Amino acid sequence: MYQRKTKLSHRFASLPRRIFSLLAIAGMAVALASAPAAANSKYAGIVIDAKTGKTLYAYNADKLRYPASLTKMMTLYMVFEALDRGKIKLGTRIKFSSNAAKEPPTKLGVRAGRSITVEQGIYSLVTKSANDASTAIAEHLGGSEAKFARMMTAKARSLGMSKTTFRNAHGLPNSKQVTTARDMARLGLALREHHPRRYKYFSARSFKFGKSRFSNHNRLLGTVRGVDGIKTGYTRASGFNLVSSVVDRDRSIVAVVMGGRTGARRNAQMKKLISRYLPKASTRGGGNLIARGAPTATAVAALQLPKIGPVPTLRHRTNARLELAYAAPTPAPVVGREALARSLEAQKVAIPTPAPAVVPPAPIASGQATVDPVTTASTSAMSGWMIQIGAMPDRNAAVALLSRAQGAGGGALSNAEPFTMAYTKNNQQLYRARFGGFSGQKGATRACSALKKKGFACWATAN
Repeated sequence: MYQRKTKLSHRFASLPRRIFSLLAIAGMAVALASAPAAANSKYAGIVIDAKTGKTLYAYNADKLRYPASLTKMMTLYMVFEALDRGKIKLGTRIKFSSNAAKEPPTKLGVRAGRSITVEQGIYSLVTKSANDASTAIAEHLGGSEAKFARMMTAKARSLGMSKTTFRNAHGLPNSKQVTTARDMARLGLALREHHPRRYKYFSARSFKFGKSRFSNHNRLLGTVRGVDGIKTGYTRASGFNLVSSVVDRDRSIVAVVMGGRTGARRNAQMKKLISRYLPKASTRGGGNLIARGAPTATAVAALQLPKIGPVPTLRHRTNARLELAYAAPTPAPVVGREALARSLEAQKVAIPTPAPAVVPPAPIASGQATVDPVTTASTSAMSGWMIQIGAMPDRNAAVALLSRAQGAGGGALSNAEPFTMAYTKNNQQLYRARFGGFSGQKGATRACSALKKKGFACWATAN
């Protein structure tokens, strides 16, 4: 009897140790996905449920990082948007300038004066991650790469990528070109949601150009179940980056790994994240998490401000109007939508229908520093001086006007922050289009002068 009790007591005495061991193993499994973070200060990662927008995993997801060639995701977003607008076609020829031709590898090696089609450019960015093609595309769509980069940044803001700034179209080193893992996840979701037909390009395994065939740098394609894109990236400063889209049966995620020490470690970490968090993704949800942002270029053209002079008083409906800001501090005149539409009819220019209500873009995670669609372009308060260039009945139209102005303003707006501000007038909600963050009156008035020369109305004021 004594011997039997002794055996039982030994069994029970060992039980807590067994439970502790199991808990320790479970804890190690939970920490496994964050392991690179402990050894690598550049590491950042996030996993988003593509159906609900819920954050399933995040580590340093809102810390600034260099995007490297993840930049080309936005370049391609702009290409897809231009295709949708009819500005270009897949067969449109993209000519290489000497500036584009001299970009460092990786590149197609097209000589200055030669050209490729838009579709060849798309495939070259997806697979080869061609820097020369990126620059050629930027110059074709934006007139210059610098202007195109400002367009990319404005588009990022309209998609809710509040911490992303672009300075070039390819991702080669630039200390001011920054992003976050969360912003890249938003961009990945936007590409899937807004351009589902063209998203197929990201699953291309290879691309034949001339006598050469280039394999996709994304080694997870075809090796990890459900992975259908999106993009890799690397510079010394950024480390090895990867954005992955995964669709498996009725679950879907977008995952981001940034700052990997090697391509192999980056890929291994991504595989861990997919394996661990895809089963946790919801089987229900409609997606559609990212607002589209600004309207088409045609709609923007319809909302251009007049260069000079007052606007005649015209009949209008109170539920749809356009307020214009002028350099003079007097109250801005109002243009009736009906009259504006009639005047534009002869020009065959479309004018967008105001949205009945403004719904903020769905946040993809709690605690995210998202774009505030009503008050500012970021959650941080504007400081110093600001300028106003107009007021619109629809926030997207205000964002589009800001985007166009940022492209025209050049260096005078290089450090300015675009934002919208909602206010009510005669029971109608309008959206002021503004730039903030000028350190003093001189910078604000210089920006206004630059914009006025380009045909924009503008006035400056202390914030």
